[in-house]
Amino acid sequence: MASNQSKKVIYAALIGNSMIAVSKFFAASVTGSSAMVSEGIHSVVDSGNQLLLLWGIHVSNKKPDEKHPFGYGMELYFWAFVVAILIFAIGSGISFYEGFKHLGHSEPIKAPWWNYSVLIFGMIFEGWALSVAYKEFNKMRGSTPLFAAIRHSKDPTVFTVLFEDSAAMLGLIIAFLGVAGSHLLGLHYLDALASIGIGIVLAVVAIVLAIESKGLLIGEGADPKTIQSIRECIERDSRIQSVNELLTMHLSPQDILVNASIDFIDGLPAEDVEAAITSFEKEIKAKHPDVRRIFIEAQSLSGHLADMKTREVSEDS
Repeated sequence: MASNQSKKVIYAALIGNSMIAVSKFFAASVTGSSAMVSEGIHSVVDSGNQLLLLWGIHVSNKKPDEKHPFGYGMELYFWAFVVAILIFAIGSGISFYEGFKHLGHSEPIKAPWWNYSVLIFGMIFEGWALSVAYKEFNKMRGSTPLFAAIRHSKDPTVFTVLFEDSAAMLGLIIAFLGVAGSHLLGLHYLDALASIGIGIVLAVVAIVLAIESKGLLIGEGADPKTIQSIRECIERDSRIQSVNELLTMHLSPQDILVNASIDFIDGLPAEDVEAAITSFEKEIKAKHPDVRRIFIEAQSLSGHLADMKTREVSEDS
């Protein structure tokens, strides 16, 4: 389930994109600029994407049931993946179409000052939305480098909006250069090339988002620091011989599943095994509130290794 900070980022982007989309299409209808048409489509797609992310947050908060005992948290990852597909198919596809359509028969832009006004207006609002997304992402990443934080983030809503807003700002700059080149230099094909440039930006963003969302959708483990901390919580218990295997998976940004195979000291009474499990489960959940479920398998190291060997043989056959 996404946090309130995630919703704040999405609402900010939705407000900005909705207002900008109307102004871009108005300017495109007056001036005939293909770059402005692409930018208008870009803003409409972004607005639709924000609605999809809000829907993803809503459905991911549904309670677990018999059919989905671990809940619906991964719905958010699915809708983030859909957003990436829409950016590529609609945003990038139509931008390429508009650009190549006008490239062969470029025409002068009428009343270019409408374009300049709308683009500057768009930069102000996109800059505001981008600053909101960036500030919230900074809170989440702490001291982690930006690109490493994006790579390891488990909340697709924030990095999706961050990427979208960054692409939107870059698209506005490209559109501005295309309009200015057509108006001031008389090179009318630059307007069409700007539309193609916007399509390239959207395609790149869509591919990156699809890769990140796919990783979350098929199941990503917790952050390495979190895994190490969980392992230390278990290994500190004097009743534990060793941790044979520790597996984690994010079921949503704030829902981590932990499975552990543990070798307890030989001869340990059943009540002591239960007490040990209760003890380190409490410690793990106190340190990591995102850990919602912990499943423990009591197994000797030799038994675990034999089980692993059997599993490998089964997978190879």
